[in-house]
Amino acid sequence: MASNNKYNHNTEDHIVEDNKKTRFGGIFIAIILILLIAAVAASGVFLGYW
Repeated sequence: MASNNKYNHNTEDHIVEDNKKTRFGGIFIAIILILLIAAVAASGVFLGYW
């Protein structure tokens, strides 16, 4: 049976490729999330919620 794939690649289809841009993006997003969590925790301590 012939494939109906428009591009007919012999590789698997991936949403994101494992390259420098996606690694940098993932690390960047993780660092931003950690900073946001730390900021929320610090403001909670400063305002006396914890």
